[in-house]
Amino acid sequence: MNNPLPHALRALTPNVHAWLPDGHATWGLANCVVVTGRKAGSGAALLVDTPYTADMTRRLQDLIGGIGAAEGAAPEVRTVVNTHGNGDHSYGNGLFPGAEIIATDANGKHLCAEPAPAELAALIALSDPESALGAYMRRHFGRYGDFGGVSVVHPTRTFSGEVDLDVDGVAVRLIEVGPAHTAGDLIVHLPEEGVVCAGDVVFNEDHPVHWAGPLESVHRACLRILECDPRVVVPGHGPVMTPAEVGRYADYLLGLRAAVHRGHAAGRPLPVLAAELIADDPYPRWGLAERMAILAAVEYRALDGETEPPDLVGLVGFAAGFAHRREAAAADGSGSGG
Repeated sequence: MNNPLPHALRALTPNVHAWLPDGHATWGLANCVVVTGRKAGSGAALLVDTPYTADMTRRLQDLIGGIGAAEGAAPEVRTVVNTHGNGDHSYGNGLFPGAEIIATDANGKHLCAEPAPAELAALIALSDPESALGAYMRRHFGRYGDFGGVSVVHPTRTFSGEVDLDVDGVAVRLIEVGPAHTAGDLIVHLPEEGVVCAGDVVFNEDHPVHWAGPLESVHRACLRILECDPRVVVPGHGPVMTPAEVGRYADYLLGLRAAVHRGHAAGRPLPVLAAELIADDPYPRWGLAERMAILAAVEYRALDGETEPPDLVGLVGFAAGFAHRREAAAADGSGSGG
């Protein structure tokens, strides 16, 4: 992957700038959004999500510093909002000392299951590189070499429902929409700017991964985004989207849900159904088709009434097996990834 990190922030409005890494077919390169105030030189800024590593976060900080160059005053990130607890949206929290960090009350339920940076670093380093999981972890997470250099910094303020904020004249609404992608998702609505930051409720140009679900709940969260009547939606990963594109993504979720429910009702074993979903990939240009195995597994958990926290690493290993078989099949020319 060449130059995955942006050299500039994309201005969505004069007060809203997006950090959009080139993360197609990758894990971990999440979008972030910077909101600055309307008052010239006020210096206040709100940051939606923080990057995966210290190096990435420092690069984003440099770009944020350039926003106020014309006024001679760089904005100061005084508020960080975590849309959810995955590390690629929150590991950089600690590089904003003194900032208020806001998330939902329910976000803590996911944090209990999320691997800590040191645990993730150990998994990458110590897993068998010849195994499906070991090879997959090295390919997708091995590029992030400084997991050991960050520590988890939890939110300093949590809420349920909705919260209204003001960034020097810019209205910000935080709206709880979980459980969906995780137990504690929120979206960030900037009503006067016409922007919604969707977090990982929405992915663009890759198959999504959702840890909590069920898919009906993720679909409901997508509809809540559309109810905000945005002009632009910033997904958790991938290019910015129009409302029509979010609507098509929501339809994809319903179609996948229907296929999984049919398979479950017919008694199809989960590995068999997952292989069929991947083989019948409705969006072959999207990356990471193996994530449909995780979506199917999470939906089966819901249908079977399972309520204990999911094994996130186990789910990634389940998906890695399908990616491994697909790659092996491509190497021997058989073309069958099931």
